Amino acid sequence: MAIFNTLKRETSRLTLPGWRPFTRWLRRWLPTGLYTRSLLIVILPMLLLQTVVAAVFMERHWRMVTERLSEGTVRDIAAIIEIIRSYPQDSNYNEVSRIADSSLGLTIAIEENGQLPPPRQRPFFAILDNILAEQLSSQIRMPFWIDTVGDSRLVEIRVKMDERVLRVFARRGSTYASNTHIFLIWMIGTAFVLVVISILFLRGQIRPILRLAQAAESFGKGQKTEGFSPRGADEVRRAGLAFIQMRERLERQMEQRTAMLAGISHDLRTILTRFKLQLALAGNKPELAGMEQDVEDMQSMLEGYLAFAKGEAEEDFGTLYLSELLEKFRASFSLHGQILTYHIEGDDEIAVRPNAFNRLLGNLVSNSQRYADNLHIDARHSAKWLTLTLDDDGPGVPAQSREDVFKPFHRLDEARNLDASGTGLGLAIARDIARDIARSHGGNVTLDDSPSGGLRAIVRVPA
Repeated sequence: MAIFNTLKRETSRLTLPGWRPFTRWLRRWLPTGLYTRSLLIVILPMLLLQTVVAAVFMERHWRMVTERLSEGTVRDIAAIIEIIRSYPQDSNYNEVSRIADSSLGLTIAIEENGQLPPPRQRPFFAILDNILAEQLSSQIRMPFWIDTVGDSRLVEIRVKMDERVLRVFARRGSTYASNTHIFLIWMIGTAFVLVVISILFLRGQIRPILRLAQAAESFGKGQKTEGFSPRGADEVRRAGLAFIQMRERLERQMEQRTAMLAGISHDLRTILTRFKLQLALAGNKPELAGMEQDVEDMQSMLEGYLAFAKGEAEEDFGTLYLSELLEKFRASFSLHGQILTYHIEGDDEIAVRPNAFNRLLGNLVSNSQRYADNLHIDARHSAKWLTLTLDDDGPGVPAQSREDVFKPFHRLDEARNLDASGTGLGLAIARDIARDIARSHGGNVTLDDSPSGGLRAIVRVPA
């Protein structure tokens, strides 16, 4: 993996105009996955080594064996020429043809007053033509003509002998190293076996890393990961063990926080209930109206604090129908004489934490309901993401304050106050829920200018 990262860094430094298309192509096609990179690290050196070995071995093997075979064939032809010259009385050369066929494996014919054909164009891979020509020139030293492509099984050699032409037909295997395909078969076969072994081995090494990533992703989404156990290499096992210990610490802290919040909730609600009872027993006195309002504000603040701190962490994932949720918001708008429209593109059913998502969207909708007359919600549900865009015609939020409104206890001094309860926790709760649903996937809530003149809120969570 370090090899590919270094290669990417080095190629990114090339600034020559001629290199830029190549570097862009290389960065685009270099693999990013650990499995693919590991496989290439194993396979590429093996293929490179085998290619070099095959090229060197095959070139030397072909040339050496072909030289030996061609030398023997030309030597036999030279012997036949010597016999023809030594026994000119045999005008039919039947005995010479018989000896050549039975003892040398050559088929010969003699053409009286024959001429050599014009030279043929040599093939692209002309190692046999070159070696045969060298051997004929060095051993026979007569005009000759070679045909190595006319018949794939035979090689024809013609030699000009005074007024005669000797035609010799030799088997290609007698002049050329034709068994090198066995070496290629063995090389390709062993390479295939090694690649299969590498793939199986790497899959076994990558699988624990993928399970660790899946467990971390599930834990980040609030799902249970009890079935995970560290496996694989020592380094992967240590990473898995560290993840389990981290998960246990976080779960223990969450349990302690939940228990503490439950105790605080019980104690403070008991005190507030006692205050309400005392105020009820005191009667409807004008001087107690302010105290009653303070108790109500304390109750609202307490609920907001607890909701923000708990973050709905204990809720499991479930299914929710967008049309039903948005229709409920539309009915609420209609009761107050306001207009809410919506459009859904994609699947109506979504997999989220129902209560948390309801609070998230409800917080944004109620904010628009308080400060705007019209709200349009555009929901796009793709294979990976659910994106909801809320556009209203209210006063909006200044650009420099859009990130601050998500901070707890922050209140705007101008335009509109994005806090439902008066505690400054409204959108902080909304964004915390979106982040809690899909932190590892980048789920978020952002604000922008709306084409309607007000505020645009964009909710993007993994589908």
